[in-house]
Amino acid sequence: MSESAIDAPNQGLGDPVIEVVRGEYTISTDRARIDVPAVHDFLSKTYWSPGITEDVVRRGIAGAICFGIYDGRDQVGFARVITDRATYAYLSDVYVLESHRGQGLAKWMMEVIMAHPSLQGLRRFALSTRDAHSLYAQFGFTVVANPDRQMEIMRRDIYLRPAPR
Repeated sequence: MSESAIDAPNQGLGDPVIEVVRGEYTISTDRARIDVPAVHDFLSKTYWSPGITEDVVRRGIAGAICFGIYDGRDQVGFARVITDRATYAYLSDVYVLESHRGQGLAKWMMEVIMAHPSLQGLRRFALSTRDAHSLYAQFGFTVVANPDRQMEIMRRDIYLRPAPR
């Protein structure tokens, strides 16, 4: 399998557009390539964001470094990193379509994410997962050392509630 990467300026947040090719798959950080309706369709059915609206997905994409996995023109995976590009990042919305699993695509996407130039030298890189601990552990993620220091506001069913008027 050959890999090649192409760096080009990315409009908006100043991050380079990175495209890495492996076999018939491409990972790209070009937000213009993202199939927003497909990402929305997948995320709206997940345990972490059931019922999320397409507008919220679009706003999340606009404020993050996004990584799409493509089989030709078809988007088959996605992840985004919310970050200040200096001290902190949060990995979110990671998925590979079931029909493309078992080929190492999630691991490859994590390799590309961890190598991204805007995500180097961060003091903290966080994520939440219910079932992919072994994947993330390969990249140095551990269970939070001091959970008593962590706090959150969690609105699990926020996208399933009627919108305020």
